[in-house]
Amino acid sequence: MQLGLLVEIAETHQQLVGTMLSKLRQHAEGLDAAVRHEIRQTLLKELRGVHGETQRAVQALRSVQRAAHVRVALWSVGIAAMCSAASLALVWSWLPSPSEVQTLRQQRDELLAGVERLNKSGARADLQHCGDERRLCVRVDLKAGRFGQHADYFVVDGY
Repeated sequence: MQLGLLVEIAETHQQLVGTMLSKLRQHAEGLDAAVRHEIRQTLLKELRGVHGETQRAVQALRSVQRAAHVRVALWSVGIAAMCSAASLALVWSWLPSPSEVQTLRQQRDELLAGVERLNKSGARADLQHCGDERRLCVRVDLKAGRFGQHADYFVVDGY
């Protein structure tokens, strides 16, 4: 009888242990779900934080890019302006002023008129130094004939 009672107590304990094990399993499954849920929530929260930081970093990089583009544009405009100013200064200093150009044109016209007068008065004569004494001589047109009282004048070639 005692043995029957012991078997019965053992079976009761075994049933109790079985129910406790099933409750423990259910509790472990519930705990697993709760842990997974907490991990998911924490992960989502951290990913949202990383996403926010990433968006701020992207915005900061874009503002740096815009600032760099503005600087490059300003430098380009500044360098182009300085080059243009230097070129204009060189041209301004090297080229004659309009009054100087007018003066030079007048001088050129006067020189051309003088050359024309000289051409008409014999400046186109072909003059050379001739002989051992290097005397000045002129090319003459022998076909034009001799002139003067003693026929000692000739027409200069080309006139």
